[in-house]
Amino acid sequence: MSDAVTTAVDAEKAKNPRSILFLCSMNSIRSPMAEAIARSVLPRDVFVASAGVHKGEPDPFVATILTENGLSSPNRAPHQPHTLDELEDDYFELVVTLAPEAHHRALELTRSQPVEVEYWPLPDPSLATGTRDQILDAYRNVRNALESRIKSRFSAK
Repeated sequence: MSDAVTTAVDAEKAKNPRSILFLCSMNSIRSPMAEAIARSVLPRDVFVASAGVHKGEPDPFVATILTENGLSSPNRAPHQPHTLDELEDDYFELVVTLAPEAHHRALELTRSQPVEVEYWPLPDPSLATGTRDQILDAYRNVRNALESRIKSRFSAK
């Protein structure tokens, strides 16, 4: 294989890890959204999971906005938040953190491991106020930002 082809293949592998963890504060809003989006756009051989630093409660707005984009079904049970300690697999090539506390925790945990950590700060839509539609718009904005970022970062279609 030529050096140019090898470099292109290596660059693609670096851009598209085989295992990705989306980490947030409570695994109830941003990280489950990111997991659902990534699962829908990345190849099936990429392992995708999400977790929280703390265990949160399912957020009904997340199910609503994921269902709008066909990423969830109204008949499907809502995502059940879990923590890092509850993950079945504890090695990921890439950890994407979505909140400051999650980022600090990921850096602390991966300090002595060859794991890439990326910080994608996004607002917490649960802090939105106003009408139901205004609150849903805040959730949609986060969903859309995640979808755009995931597609861009991982060259997904």
